[in-house]
Amino acid sequence: MRAPATAAVARAGAPRGDGRSGADAWLELSVEADTEAVEAVSEILARVAPGTISAEPGFELVDEGLGVRIDPDRPVLVRAVLPARDRRAADRAVAATVEALGHLQAFGLRPIGDLRTRLVHEADWAEAWKRHFPVLRVGRRMVIRPTWRRHRRQPDDLVVALDPGMAFGTGLHPTTRLCLAALERVADEGRLNERVLDVGCGSGILSIAAARLGARSVLGLDLDQIAVEATEANARRNRVRRAVRARAGSLPSGEPPFDLVLANLIASLLVALAPALAAELRPGGTLLASGIFRDREHEVRAAFETAGLVVVRRDADGDWIALEAART
Repeated sequence: MRAPATAAVARAGAPRGDGRSGADAWLELSVEADTEAVEAVSEILARVAPGTISAEPGFELVDEGLGVRIDPDRPVLVRAVLPARDRRAADRAVAATVEALGHLQAFGLRPIGDLRTRLVHEADWAEAWKRHFPVLRVGRRMVIRPTWRRHRRQPDDLVVALDPGMAFGTGLHPTTRLCLAALERVADEGRLNERVLDVGCGSGILSIAAARLGARSVLGLDLDQIAVEATEANARRNRVRRAVRARAGSLPSGEPPFDLVLANLIASLLVALAPALAAELRPGGTLLASGIFRDREHEVRAAFETAGLVVVRRDADGDWIALEAART
């Protein structure tokens, strides 16, 4: 079902302030979209807010708020944030996004809602996350626990305590779940014990999971300094700060080759970064790539093969694909 129209909001541009200081003010852009349109909408938002895109599937809380059930029939909420201190720049970003979404909606291929905007402050953002972030079990023994929720721990549970703050990455989206499950499998096979690179680390969820599963050294890279700070804070919270470090930036990392590279991105970025991702791996090293919508899988595979990466495994969660590739 199509999301409610918000053309009036879009025409007005960025919302007016609420009287508080603008130093910590951010403009949130959000669009409800059918699953098959998520990647296209994400690419549009990434043009004005690179590195800050999240896609949250429709879900409902169960087990008294301690669990979650994904509803594939509900639209996905795609969100991005950008600094709101410069009113004119924010208005230009909103106008460009509305225009691009209008072109996409004109095709009428999949239901895509109109752009919604709201002004948020860092303190408000942190509180808003808490309402929609449940305890999540992934794979055989991994549990993602928000710091403000309780969890009845089982003997074999490996719990990652997470507070995303202003950064993205909660484990709710299928792309993150696929990465977490692949990490657990690689660890169970005895292949996760050395150096790991997490490209686009967000809240640090994958970096911390890798360290908890046995990686000796993990480097998280993200274009957003807020993500770097969130990764470092969550690493301290999970007592893996000695193993996990994070810094702002992208590829190349400037580091010696890694044993394992994590890339939970979107298909277009995976295609563009394929040579750089391959260059970060030692010969025989492993790439875990997620964020691939099924219609774009062939493009990602072709780019990987051209870059000298051999796909050795494919996993799926609904319409989303994760690939494991090895550097030849």
